[in-house]
Amino acid sequence: MTLPIEDLTPRQIVAALDEYIVGQDAAKRAVAVALRNRFRRQQLSPADRDDILPKNILMIGPTGVGKTEIARRLAQLARAPFVKVEATKFTEVGYVGRDVESIIRDLAGAAVRLVEREKVEQVRPEAKRRSLERLADMLADEPPKRARKKSDKAAVFDNPIVRQAFDIFGSGEQEEYPDEPLEKSEIEDEKARAQRRRRLLKRIESGELDPETVEIEVEEPSNPFVQVFSPQGLEEMGLDVGGVASPFPAKRALRRVTVGEAKEVLFQQEAQRMIDRQGVHREALARAEQTGIVFLDEIDKVAAKSGGAGPDVSREGVQRDLLPIIEGSTVASKFGPIRTDHILFICAGAFHMSKPSDLIPELQGRLPIRVELSSLSEEDFRRILREPKNALTTQYTKLLEADGVRLSFSEEALDEIARLAVEVNTRTENIGARRLHTAMERLLEDFLFEAPEIEQKSIKVDAKLVKERLSGLAKDEDLSRYIL
Repeated sequence: MTLPIEDLTPRQIVAALDEYIVGQDAAKRAVAVALRNRFRRQQLSPADRDDILPKNILMIGPTGVGKTEIARRLAQLARAPFVKVEATKFTEVGYVGRDVESIIRDLAGAAVRLVEREKVEQVRPEAKRRSLERLADMLADEPPKRARKKSDKAAVFDNPIVRQAFDIFGSGEQEEYPDEPLEKSEIEDEKARAQRRRRLLKRIESGELDPETVEIEVEEPSNPFVQVFSPQGLEEMGLDVGGVASPFPAKRALRRVTVGEAKEVLFQQEAQRMIDRQGVHREALARAEQTGIVFLDEIDKVAAKSGGAGPDVSREGVQRDLLPIIEGSTVASKFGPIRTDHILFICAGAFHMSKPSDLIPELQGRLPIRVELSSLSEEDFRRILREPKNALTTQYTKLLEADGVRLSFSEEALDEIARLAVEVNTRTENIGARRLHTAMERLLEDFLFEAPEIEQKSIKVDAKLVKERLSGLAKDEDLSRYIL
């Protein structure tokens, strides 16, 4: 089984990250090397492969500088199972809250969803063909099967006692005769139905019948989730029994939907029938073990020294519980046991109130690669507004296009937005590039509200407009704290 590690060089990985993230070259290089090392490890013999462990990474930097985005984009490049969790969600064993092993169970779930999506894409052509044929059969209104004439029994079944006995025990004889030759009229009916079905299939494929309604049978989810008290704390457990007879059988219900909706529902049903569920689980566990990435944010919040009482009492315990997970252990999940030896852990934190040396020594040793992300400058803000594929200016332009409004920004306007964002970050709390989100939303608030009704369908944002709407707020420190 080939694991889906992208054959990218570190330089190519950094270039791909540059499309979405401005600056932070040291962090990009570190994660690029970590991803490439996973590819290199897959090329080794199985004996050598087990001896090479991932070099986990600790990212240090203020909020809003790209720590989370780097990890997320890295996982997309590698097509690897990825979960992002906050260390503040967890408590040590014995306290109410999630235990750290649930991180790995979440990773296993993410791997199953990832593999399932890939398998669905593989069977899409055949599943689509089957679903369309099923829908054509429904719309063709297949006539009932031929049955023996019952006129000679009509008088007998008029007796309620005899009718009840037949309902309970059956008549003891076959009512249908599929091998009996069809009469000429029935053959003509079958030919007419086949022709009608072919015409319907063409109309369904073309989308001509999408607005029409049809009644289909759907399965309602019967895999309930219950909260149980395990030795590790309160957990949410899914009753997933695979091929075993479930105590919660699937409920079937008739639902009237449009033909367009029915195509998607029937496609999903056919795709699920064609997928080997056990094979999906096996591949997902292997992928999670060999290529999984865990991004553990807010690690600095469990590094601060606790006073020995109150809500901070379990901070050091969380670090101790993380040790075996990061070092390598086996965690039970509903899809099967999963080993954590080769999972890559990327921990991140601002470390405003603490420093990396406040982590317990054992955990520090398991995060050998340290990367410091720098605060964003005004020039970085200018680039963020212009260069990334998902730049804020591009996002708002596409949003207003949905209402037929053409939005554009002058170069001077973008420079002014960047300058004001840096100014507010300096005077209040530094929240990094997230300040641009609040500034842009405040700047375009009226346009977003009035776009469906305004007659002017072309809007040009210039530096004058930016100053009118944001300069006063930026200068007033009290307003800046609450609005920008």
